[in-house]
Amino acid sequence: MKTASLPVLSEPAARPALQVNPFLHVGEDRIYNPLTDRTLLRGEPGYETLQGVLSGALALDRLPPADRAQLSSLGMLMPGDAEPARAFRLKYVSLEAHTVCNQSCYFCPVSIAPREDYFMPTGLYERIVGEIAAYQDTIEAVFMINYNEPTADKRFVDQVRTIKAAGLPPAVLTNGSGLTPDRVDALLAMGGLRFLSINLSTLDRERYRRDRGGDHLPLVLRNLDYLRDKPLAEVMDMAVLGTGDDVHKRDFEEISRRFAGSRFDVKYYEVMDRAGYLQIGHRPASRERRLCGCENVGSRPLQHLHITPQGQCVLCCEDYDGKYVVGDLTRESVAEVLTGPAMALMRRWAYGLEKAPDDFLCYGCTFALTRPA
Repeated sequence: MKTASLPVLSEPAARPALQVNPFLHVGEDRIYNPLTDRTLLRGEPGYETLQGVLSGALALDRLPPADRAQLSSLGMLMPGDAEPARAFRLKYVSLEAHTVCNQSCYFCPVSIAPREDYFMPTGLYERIVGEIAAYQDTIEAVFMINYNEPTADKRFVDQVRTIKAAGLPPAVLTNGSGLTPDRVDALLAMGGLRFLSINLSTLDRERYRRDRGGDHLPLVLRNLDYLRDKPLAEVMDMAVLGTGDDVHKRDFEEISRRFAGSRFDVKYYEVMDRAGYLQIGHRPASRERRLCGCENVGSRPLQHLHITPQGQCVLCCEDYDGKYVVGDLTRESVAEVLTGPAMALMRRWAYGLEKAPDDFLCYGCTFALTRPA
């Protein structure tokens, strides 16, 4: 009787002992690792070796043990069995407690698609802050804003108190209309903020009203004159946004003169199109490009967590419509969202490890790191 022979099965391919970190930001003279917040500069030990590996000129498995150990200590190389897309370094949190904004600035999506009023329940807010506190060793700021005006919430001072009580650094970006003397005094009494940025685009009252949809300039200036010399935050900025024309430059000069000698560092910014949402400002020359990362105040997929008032987590601050949801904090924990499959997929898309859909947000963003298609 003839018996059939069994097929010979080959041994499964062994995972390499090491792999190159796929999330490295490679510049002309530096390589940045967003997972460790470390930068390797040209001329430093390991730089040329790592560049050789990245270019294919050097084989990773042929590197001397000392080189492998040094690059591994910087996180530039990772264990072969690691899942890089599940890794992160949480530096910034945007915790939006409500959807309300009392202005409709031309450079903001609120001007063309205002949201219905919604306030996050206080219990959910406090639970989220408590969970975020687990990452306080790496967090540099908890921003109380995405597209809202944080001071429009009557709970604003209490929310700052909640963030500080958790050992976290509160950061406030505001138009200044609700930053009243009483609130300033209350914040000073509890030790102030880590970061404060005032969005003030002009001293011309009529243009302010037209560009921002609210006649708040006299109120804003009264509030700012009260706090201009007070240590309300470790860092106090004033952002002058515009289109880069002569009017914008003149506004910047006038605001700089008015607040000269104050604690405010007045800064000039040109508006952008919010990843294609608006038809103004800076935008990419083309969507036809290969994604390889993000540099929007660090890496949004790897270093940020964006939380909407409804408790949903979205990929990025530019995702105004909440299309790219990576988690739901009404059903999941912060840790589950940060290490979950939805966030991992967005990281792979944003860094070009997998081909993203053609309409993916990052293709239209000025902050995306890209290579020619």
